[in-house]
Amino acid sequence: QVQLVESGGGLVQAGGSLRLSCAASGRHFSNYAMGWFRQAPGKEREFVGGIIWSGESTYYADSVKGRFTISRDNTKKRVYLQMNSLKPEDTAVYYCAAAGGGYSGSHPDEYDYWGQGTQVSVSS
Repeated sequence: QVQLVESGGGLVQAGGSLRLSCAASGRHFSNYAMGWFRQAPGKEREFVGGIIWSGESTYYADSVKGRFTISRDNTKKRVYLQMNSLKPEDTAVYYCAAAGGGYSGSHPDEYDYWGQGTQVSVSS
C-alpha cells in the first residue's frame, strides 16, 4: 500500500511557475507508475501527465505539453510536477496518484492510490 501527500501548491500570477511535490510512504514505490491529475470546480478530474516506474518515459495531456514536466526520485520516494508558463485555466486542485504494475495511462480508474490534493490558483 502507498500513501501520498502533495505539497507546493499556491497562488501565482499568469506566466509564473510552481513545483509540486508528492511524497510517498509505503513499500515498493519504484514498482508504481505515477500520475498527476487536476480538478477544477464543476469539472471532472483531468489527466495532466504520468511517468513510468523507472522515470525513463513521461507522457502529458495536450493542454500542458511543453509547459509541465514530471520527474521522480525513487530513492526519495517522490514525484514532482514542474509547472511553467502557468495560465488561469490551470487553476485546480492537483492530485498525485500511483498505479501498480509500473505502467499506466490517463484514466483515473487505472490508478490505485491518491493523495489529498493541493490547490493551485493562477491569477490573470
